[in-house]
Amino acid sequence: MAKKILIVGGGYAGFYTAWKLEKLLRAGEAEVTIVDPLPYMAYLPFLPEVAAGSIEPRHAVVARRRHLTKTANIAGKVTGISHATKSVTITPNVGEAYDFAYDQIVITTGSVSRTFPIAGIADNAIGMKTIEEAVAVRDRMVGNFERAASLPAGSAERARLLTVTVVGGGFAGIETVSELRSFATSMLRRYPEITFDETKFHLVEAMGRIMPEVTEKLADWVVADQTRRGVDIHLNTQLQSAEGGNIELSTGEKFESDLIVWTAGVMPRPFLRGTDLPIGPRGHVIGSPSLRITTEEGEALEGAWTAGDTSQTPDISSTPGPGGFCVPNAQHAVRQGRLLAKNIVADLRGEGVREYNHKNQGAVAGLGVNNGVFKSGGGGIALKGYIAWLAHRFYHGMAIPTWERKWRVFGGWVGHFFLGRDIVNIEATQNPREIFEEFASRPKA
Repeated sequence: MAKKILIVGGGYAGFYTAWKLEKLLRAGEAEVTIVDPLPYMAYLPFLPEVAAGSIEPRHAVVARRRHLTKTANIAGKVTGISHATKSVTITPNVGEAYDFAYDQIVITTGSVSRTFPIAGIADNAIGMKTIEEAVAVRDRMVGNFERAASLPAGSAERARLLTVTVVGGGFAGIETVSELRSFATSMLRRYPEITFDETKFHLVEAMGRIMPEVTEKLADWVVADQTRRGVDIHLNTQLQSAEGGNIELSTGEKFESDLIVWTAGVMPRPFLRGTDLPIGPRGHVIGSPSLRITTEEGEALEGAWTAGDTSQTPDISSTPGPGGFCVPNAQHAVRQGRLLAKNIVADLRGEGVREYNHKNQGAVAGLGVNNGVFKSGGGGIALKGYIAWLAHRFYHGMAIPTWERKWRVFGGWVGHFFLGRDIVNIEATQNPREIFEEFASRPKA
């Protein structure tokens, strides 16, 4: 009988595993099921550009039902795993929870924002881990410009609306604050009531440098470049409070900020600790170089695999990541997903599996329109400015899966080249029934 392969999580690693399995499996060899509450895979490197209006939100996601035609999709969450009995509990988006039996399980649940118990963050900040968050950031910023333009110059509320704070100086934080600064600068042409000096952008980083993935020289250039463009970068600084939008830094500086974006780290989904899978000290599923789930002693669990941000996969390359494990980024998740599919098929056919030993492709970041940085895998080539920005767009434009999505992304960029970025604010979509409810007739008492 056909083996049942269950993929838990439909992000990068899960999508690529299923996509590759559809190409490798023979007819009737296995049935693949993927469980995720969302019907799409989001291409996370595009989130800063979505927030800055350079990419349309729907173009930065890939619909699984369109491109995974042989995979069964279940809209819901896996809320319990018992590998001892090879069954999971699935809680669908609508309906009652039920048990699902499998032969092979793939844990690719990805990661979520990791926050600290700082006053005001849970109530006021927005993450940059989902397409919905990126859209909310864009709409909030455009809406704040609209609101601020109607207020008296010099008022405290106007200053608060025009102040953006990004917490975290990794790639996500730097790209977010740079793209938003670039977006704000371009919007000033449409809002003559607002001056450049009124728009304030802050980046808060606890360490003494930004972007550890690139050389210190290149990171210092980014700091100088963004400072020149109007971003205040606070290094060796911790956020102590954001209650009510009142920012308090460890340096003693205080200011008000309406838009607070949190990018200071990620963590695996906490529910995994309640399963019988081996979990590492930081909540990751313990994996091996062959992407099998193993015990702490290194004993492989039959029929259990993991990849992506949720996995603790040893980095056996020539330049291992911190702690000797693969860092949580898209580059690893995509390539691990492809190899994982090959290893599952090899395991089903009694063939040998391969280990994940990657070659670092380098790092590239967009810093707003016409600006970026690039570092080659060996570190011998470092680019900055316009050429690096072109490399960033070409790399990620080609990296998003499926040609259908590539055409949409590149087509959008071409359109923006001629027409500029769209600054239409659609905040009302967050409460679409408000106008209808206001004027709807109701039965008399």
